[in-house]
Amino acid sequence: MTTPDWVQDAVFYQIFPDRFARSARNPNDNLTFESWDSPPTPHGFKGGDLYGIAERLDYLKDLGITALYLNPIFASASNHRYHTYDYYTVDPLLGGNDALRFLLDEAHRQDIRIVLDGVFNHASRGFWQFHHVLECGESSPYKDWFHFDPERLSGIKHWGAYPGPHEQRALQHGENSLTAIGYGAWWNLPALPKFNTDSPAAREFLLGVAEHWIKFGIDGWRLDVATEIDDDAFWQEFRNRVRAINPEAYIVAEIWHESQRWLQGDQFDAIMNYDVTKPVIAFFSNGNLDLKVLHQQTNYHGIHHSIDAHEFADRIDHNLGLYKQDITYSQLNLLDSHDTPRFLSCVDGDKASLKLAWLFMFTYPGAPCIYYGDEIGIDGQHDPECRKPFPWDESKWDRDLLNYVKSAVDLRRKNTALRRGDYKRLWSAEGVYAFSRSFDGQTFVVALNASESPQQVHVTYEAGGNPTPVFGEASDISVDGRLKFTVPARSGVVLK
Repeated sequence: MTTPDWVQDAVFYQIFPDRFARSARNPNDNLTFESWDSPPTPHGFKGGDLYGIAERLDYLKDLGITALYLNPIFASASNHRYHTYDYYTVDPLLGGNDALRFLLDEAHRQDIRIVLDGVFNHASRGFWQFHHVLECGESSPYKDWFHFDPERLSGIKHWGAYPGPHEQRALQHGENSLTAIGYGAWWNLPALPKFNTDSPAAREFLLGVAEHWIKFGIDGWRLDVATEIDDDAFWQEFRNRVRAINPEAYIVAEIWHESQRWLQGDQFDAIMNYDVTKPVIAFFSNGNLDLKVLHQQTNYHGIHHSIDAHEFADRIDHNLGLYKQDITYSQLNLLDSHDTPRFLSCVDGDKASLKLAWLFMFTYPGAPCIYYGDEIGIDGQHDPECRKPFPWDESKWDRDLLNYVKSAVDLRRKNTALRRGDYKRLWSAEGVYAFSRSFDGQTFVVALNASESPQQVHVTYEAGGNPTPVFGEASDISVDGRLKFTVPARSGVVLK
């Protein structure tokens, strides 16, 4: 086994720190933030912090959460903090390093692990070494940390980190940032200078950051745009050095497509499993897809229509066959994230679709991840709407959704078979997908009816006894060589 054993049993919760919870412990009284309840904006700050997360751990524990994935927390001049300017300092707006120490100690006391977002492909214009080159040009000892145009470095051509109208037009017309503004930038965005990881000094700096925070006590890294560092040796060394400090550290990469190259056991443990997210949206939506919302997200352009149960089953089979079992069972399975419209908005607000998707995710191999607020019915189109502040006024919560997801999490927690058991496809017809999970003599049959009418299911059932529902409802249950039962419209059931 190459993956951390604990991940197969984990239930993750993703938090966008600026938008989850504010704490009175963080001394930001003299600063001006957006009103918590106002709509989010691309550049505005709500003032959420790490102390606020720590103060809500009881809520997360009650939900059944065992691990947190936090969007970037290091010092940055952006609310999402993917523009890092100090990799060794937690953003003061989030409470600084003391707040992370407090959160880690409180979370670990409640058996909740914390995985941080690592942005190692690019820095920001405020990053010291980049700023040093802007000031000193080719005389700077940091000039090989990034990709610079030699004529800008030597002063032959004017340059700067804030492009003028001419440079902006060049970028808008597709000119590469290296020639347009004088340095390589991620997606040609001037605010995000890309590291040169061929530089031994830059490489050592980044690996040192990874080691530092593992020593500090974090439980793993989620790696932003990991494939942009197109260097297996870099990630192999990253893994070796992180694992030398914590052999159980989880290393999960943001990759939106099949990833055999990176999931051989020598680089990443898992990826954010969008290859399952996409068929889940297309199937369980059952005609309720909002394509206008979906196509705001470039990576969702493969979703053009709802799919039937058979196509869904084939795509799930394909996904299950891509990697070794321990990697498949450690994938980070999600319905949405800070990078996508929220699931409810993708399915035009249909909550039955969300419940079906949740039941699938909590009974499917891999570590399920809830995006903060989905459990109480938060919706939202693409950024910034998918990054709304969490409403702590409970009158705004959808209690039915919250109770449903709590029950699904509890079902997974109590039954090892739903976390570690063998997986077998049983049925895919008439809007129904059914599968089994078996472990240590126990078998569960999960049936999900995405259609608008009750459907009868006939499946091979090798376990003994008469199965009964342990989650959801089914009728007309009988066993006569095959297990037969009827699933109500737009609902799911788990039989044991």
